[in-house]
Amino acid sequence: MQDQDGLPPKARRRAILTMALAICASVLSTAIANIALPTMASELQASPAASIWVVNAYQLAVTVSLLPLASLGDSRGYRFVYLWGLGIFTAASLACGLSDSLPMLVAARVAQGIGAAGVMSVNTALIRFVFPRAELGRGVATTALVVAVSSASGPSVAAAILSVASWHSLFTLNVPVGLVALGLAVRSLPETPRSGNRFDFLSAAMNALTFGLLLLGFDGIGHGHAPWVIALELAAGLAVGTVFVRRQLGLSAPMLPVDLFRLPAFGMSVGTSICSYTAQTIAHLALPFYFQVAGGVSQAQVGLLITPWPAVVVFVAPLAGRLSDRYSAGLLGGCGLAVLTGGMLLVMALPADAAFWDVVWRMMVCGIGFGFFQSPNNRAIISAAPRNRSGAASGMLSTARLTGQTIGGAVVGLVFALTHGDIAQGATLALTVGAAFAGTACVVSFLRLTQPASLTN
Repeated sequence: MQDQDGLPPKARRRAILTMALAICASVLSTAIANIALPTMASELQASPAASIWVVNAYQLAVTVSLLPLASLGDSRGYRFVYLWGLGIFTAASLACGLSDSLPMLVAARVAQGIGAAGVMSVNTALIRFVFPRAELGRGVATTALVVAVSSASGPSVAAAILSVASWHSLFTLNVPVGLVALGLAVRSLPETPRSGNRFDFLSAAMNALTFGLLLLGFDGIGHGHAPWVIALELAAGLAVGTVFVRRQLGLSAPMLPVDLFRLPAFGMSVGTSICSYTAQTIAHLALPFYFQVAGGVSQAQVGLLITPWPAVVVFVAPLAGRLSDRYSAGLLGGCGLAVLTGGMLLVMALPADAAFWDVVWRMMVCGIGFGFFQSPNNRAIISAAPRNRSGAASGMLSTARLTGQTIGGAVVGLVFALTHGDIAQGATLALTVGAAFAGTACVVSFLRLTQPASLTN
């Protein structure tokens, strides 16, 4: 049982290495599938609409599994969930690589998503036991750095692999990485306290229905599904969610951490996270259409124009994480989100014939703002919770990110539908909405200055 203040430096480096490998593999599994989707659809003789489930199945499995697995981590230990999640992810990656039909690939992607959720759900909770309390921000920033690098390099990595190998290799390459990470994890990850609470299977089922139906509904908005189907999915999700929340209110350690939302610092930080990821996703989805259709640039050039945003986060996130060990997340996050809001407004004002470097510096402003917010906010979410509820806080951190990304995708789809194919107008309107989300997050972040910084470190 790990009861000291973090691991010794050498053991800490081994632990963070194994966690970085696992996070990198799980993040890349989303990006590479997006790039290879047309190739997969062609080789598996699947329609574009059906092939979307290669991406959706993974995202859906991750979303519905995060909170149940985080709850299991509080009960059985974060190391237990992490090891099993990494093992399932590795085995499922092999199954993806061996798939020769769309149904087989989708089923394997579901298993891969569940395994990835095992890693994501307790990753930040483990950081709390790997790093000393005084360096928690640095530990959280390390995770943010890995996510940023993986997100930024995902399209390039996928393109490079596809240039010399088949799409199957995109998944089988996870196998040796996963095995190495698993071997390191067994030896380096600390044991953590266990609550001993019984796993609530009914809450897990209600959680899956709530988030699954809501995700399908929001995804349907972005993909132009029939309005009555979208309305039915959202209404059913809200109905089950209402019952789910009511059940959680009566539990001492709820799967949906309603107890933690009673802590203003936690609730505000989660809300800030959802709004900021919504803003980022809107920009990342709308701008490629704008650059390629309205600006007339090639697909490769679009990648170069988008890359400065995540690339700058790579450098800013570690600095912000270290500062978050000394200064309030409300102050750091508010300043970062103010910069992000300004950056999005600058991007929104771009003319269609803007010069390359005129686009790049504006994207860098957005990246600086987002990177300055991300690490302090993540630290605030995890440190606001008691140590025995670290799993619930960690799971909610990832759930907030996915929720924001889902809302962002739905907003872009809805805006483009309302503007009837006018890409320039649609992108401008979408960016305006994104800037509004960023501005709202900025206000909420500064409001945290009036609240206690955390319940415990």
